[in-house]
Amino acid sequence: MSQTRNQEVRMSTLKVIEVLAESNKSWEDAAQEAVTTASKTVRNVKSIWIDNFEATVEDGKLKSYRINAKVSFVLD
Repeated sequence: MSQTRNQEVRMSTLKVIEVLAESNKSWEDAAQEAVTTASKTVRNVKSIWIDNFEATVEDGKLKSYRINAKVSFVLD
């Protein structure tokens, strides 16, 4: 692919970490918890990819929602 004179190539280096999160509300809340927790120790979080959904059941009802997620962030 060729570039014109005024185009600039921009590349970022991303890192991916695996985060396990749990919520008693929903899988969406568990995903937010994963992002919130990751953001406490890394900057520039850009995306989350949910790898696995799991729930615990008690008395025939969902008790807690768990996710296994990959969180990506841009390195400085």
